Amino acid sequence: MRPYTLIASLALLVSSTAMSATPDYAVGSQYDTTHVYVAPADVDAFVRSFTATFGGQSTKQVVVTVTPTPSSTSSQLVQTPVGTVSVFGFRTPVPYPFGLERTGYLVTDLDAAVKAANAAGAATLVAPFDDPIGRDAVVTWPGGVNMQLYWHTKKPDYAAFEHVPENRIYLPAESADAFVKAFVNFSHGKVVDDDRHAPGSELGRKGGTYRRIRIESGYGKATVLVTDGHLDWPYGTELTGYEVTDLDATLKRAQDSGAKVVVDAHAEGSRRAAMVRFPGGYVAEIHSGK
Repeated sequence: MRPYTLIASLALLVSSTAMSATPDYAVGSQYDTTHVYVAPADVDAFVRSFTATFGGQSTKQVVVTVTPTPSSTSSQLVQTPVGTVSVFGFRTPVPYPFGLERTGYLVTDLDAAVKAANAAGAATLVAPFDDPIGRDAVVTWPGGVNMQLYWHTKKPDYAAFEHVPENRIYLPAESADAFVKAFVNFSHGKVVDDDRHAPGSELGRKGGTYRRIRIESGYGKATVLVTDGHLDWPYGTELTGYEVTDLDATLKRAQDSGAKVVVDAHAEGSRRAAMVRFPGGYVAEIHSGK
């Protein structure tokens, strides 16, 4: 082996070893929330419909500042057995880039987690700042996927989910592999399925295929949907997929509580899935089966 080849190989080995030695800062999927921004007038209707659909309950609504610059929003945590949402009803204009982040992930050490995300390939979009109950930051991954990382002054204690929800991420082919590599490294996760010929019917198409990548980690589940962007509404607007035991019963509860089924229940391989729009505009994928 030539000397420079040996040096390059050793450098790659050292780099890989260093990455694998990076601590895992995840706390658990039950501490990960989808961020839902709705108009103040729609907050109560959304919360009622969401809890009627999935069960669970909401924390008391408070009006606080959750950004590093002046702003005012109502804030509450809606916890269900199949997923948690942080609901914001801003009374002031929403400071950029808030409202563009899809999720909040609880970490054991905020500053160290941000550095680990940077090392894995993410950029810090919002530097760490204090909030009323802890500290937060926002990072952006390849492909423009924004996620909040947060830490609580007092460690919360939540029950595990009955079914772990999935973060649904739509990306173009040019950035999908970079996102997956970076996020898997940061999250200490693994790709559990990479189907390069998933049926286009999963995206409402009458034919064709697309690439679907499924990831699991201490932050829960993520599904990367690699598309050309030629999507009929509401595909691509949903942030989260919720697994339920009885899809038909869940959809009935959703409709009875003011939500609208915008994609009817249909087969997707081993799943049955549908799309629901809740009061205030939040769109969710709901499915039964894996």
